[in-house]
Amino acid sequence: MASVSETQAILLVHGPDRKGIVAAFSQTLFGHGCGIVSSEQHTDAESSVFYQRIVFDAAALHTDRVSLERGIDEVASRLGMTCEVRWPKPKRVAIFVSKYAHCLWELLLRHDAGELPGVEIVQIVSNHEDLRHVAEHFSVPYAVFKVTKDTKRAVEDQELALLKEKQVDLVVLARYMQIITDEFCDAFPHRVINIHHSFLPAFIGSKPYHRAHARGVKLVGATAHYATADLDEGPIIEQDCARISHKNSIDDLLRKGRVLEKNVLVTAVRAHVEDRIIVYESKCVVFGE
Repeated sequence: MASVSETQAILLVHGPDRKGIVAAFSQTLFGHGCGIVSSEQHTDAESSVFYQRIVFDAAALHTDRVSLERGIDEVASRLGMTCEVRWPKPKRVAIFVSKYAHCLWELLLRHDAGELPGVEIVQIVSNHEDLRHVAEHFSVPYAVFKVTKDTKRAVEDQELALLKEKQVDLVVLARYMQIITDEFCDAFPHRVINIHHSFLPAFIGSKPYHRAHARGVKLVGATAHYATADLDEGPIIEQDCARISHKNSIDDLLRKGRVLEKNVLVTAVRAHVEDRIIVYESKCVVFGE
């Protein structure tokens, strides 16, 4: 796993490709007493955009964090790059869920097993009482907000107030069967991860596996993406698929789909909390573990 220690921070860089980018940021970190632990970079040949993720050890930082960030900002301005330093701190996560339990169980079990280091699951939000027992099993607060068409905005404001109170960094929609509003997305830009039960945009909407079965598809898939104002069109973080045949029933598709959904969602959440994602325009660059 690509987790970092309490003394390590991450620098994310992207912008127009040009000579000297790697050297400039490396020298800046070195000049402030920070050793580079690992570095991964990529240049998109079509757009000529450069991406880099640097893990550096800040234990021997000669100056304070503000001075280092100023130095990085100066280099970024000179090179026309966009940069962000992610200092080590726990990521506070809220999970939204309705009645499907498989993704919720997977996140909580993986977290309980220590497979999501640096994560604090501080709240579960639902529009139903059905899964309260799951939250209680893991001693996570569970709040129910009943939603109707007429009360949606008012209820969502209550949810946002709760998330602010809990200082939530990331919202995970673990098969939450409600459409969140533009205002919700704006409150958590690229910090709401949704799991979708197909390769987007195929078979969106209700009963996707039933319609996939009716069409005789040969693959079923799942997609984890950032939720945006454009429904199911946010930047894609992770996808996976499973092969099926004419021998498979709808129940087989549902079973295979559930496995894909929970695994894809956990993989996406890990990539986010480990600061391995750079969002650029409509896509994600996801660095390796």
